[in-house]
Amino acid sequence: MTAPASTLPESRPGAGASSGIPRAAAVPARAKPRLRALDGLRLVAALMVAAYHYGGRDGEIAQAWGSSPRLQFPTASEWFAYGCLGVQIFFVISGFVICMSGWGRPLRSFFASRASRLLPSYWAAILLVTAVFALPVVAYDAVSPSDALVNLSMLQQPLGADRVLGVCWTLWAELRFYALFALCVVLPGASRARVVLFCAVWTLAAALTEAADQPLLDLVLMPEYAPFFIGGIGVYLLHRDRRDLTAWGIVGVSWLIGQHYAVAGLWHAPNPDFFSYRSSAVIIAVVTAGFAAVLLIALGHLDRVDWRWLTVAGALTYPFYLVHEHLGWVAVEALHQGFGLPSYATLGLTVAAMLVLAWLLNRYVEGWLTPAIRKGLLTARGRP
Repeated sequence: MTAPASTLPESRPGAGASSGIPRAAAVPARAKPRLRALDGLRLVAALMVAAYHYGGRDGEIAQAWGSSPRLQFPTASEWFAYGCLGVQIFFVISGFVICMSGWGRPLRSFFASRASRLLPSYWAAILLVTAVFALPVVAYDAVSPSDALVNLSMLQQPLGADRVLGVCWTLWAELRFYALFALCVVLPGASRARVVLFCAVWTLAAALTEAADQPLLDLVLMPEYAPFFIGGIGVYLLHRDRRDLTAWGIVGVSWLIGQHYAVAGLWHAPNPDFFSYRSSAVIIAVVTAGFAAVLLIALGHLDRVDWRWLTVAGALTYPFYLVHEHLGWVAVEALHQGFGLPSYATLGLTVAAMLVLAWLLNRYVEGWLTPAIRKGLLTARGRP
């Protein structure tokens, strides 16, 4: 899942001059309007994941409800189970946004942008969830103080520490994508040829890694997630030039491989011991819809979806995504078991409460800390 990022194309005079795109087909030098539909899609993906966490799986959420979500939502839980595919949609959006934000930007600026967007709400969510879980009235166990501190680094997974946030595994995937893109594209300077080569090499290398069964290569190249990031990059190339046949090929191959991994990871034969049964056809349909939605936005077909509130929705998505799962358990248990509210009322109020908390984090944490981190990273000078 990527943090909110500017969706304005490169607006410097001459942007794209070295990209290999014919001048007539390149993005105009003037800035285009913000892609607010992309902000809306980001929120839709986050709500899909929330539906999965609240009603599409068992585990701690069943403890919060007092019974399996299948009993709370007899019909809807079957559909909520597909909400986990919101993560794949996030990854496609991330490929698009990271390619856009890294194009024409020096490595230092790219790093400052990513760090300042990811860290403020992440740090706040780590501290908030740790503090809430430490309360005597809360039934869920907090991680050890040492592991909580390691979580602040975002490197808890490779270090083997317990995770404070269940969703942080997606941030670990994002960090590896950022590192690959920074080293292979941003550092030498983005151009169409370089981006195409990056997509082609990563696609082939990820496929070979899957066949070779090498854990280290698997860790670096992420075969199961690579096609979604690469597909998003291909969509951005089409945003720059919709006539780019190579970019269409990148998107098409990425969709083919991506749906394969989604089905392989989520489909199983009907089995009453599993929480849910997901149809392979529906999995493919959701993945296809995610690719198609980002593509329609990139090609300008959803430019009319230009409501200002979508910008706010996009800004709330990242903090909402971070806090909704674990703090949602606490809210569901209090509202449903404590106050006796019906299941759907509890679900709606929990989502609303997490959105309000996300707004507070965006306004009072990101609003202050994001520009401070960015300024500090851009103005810091090494000492001899």
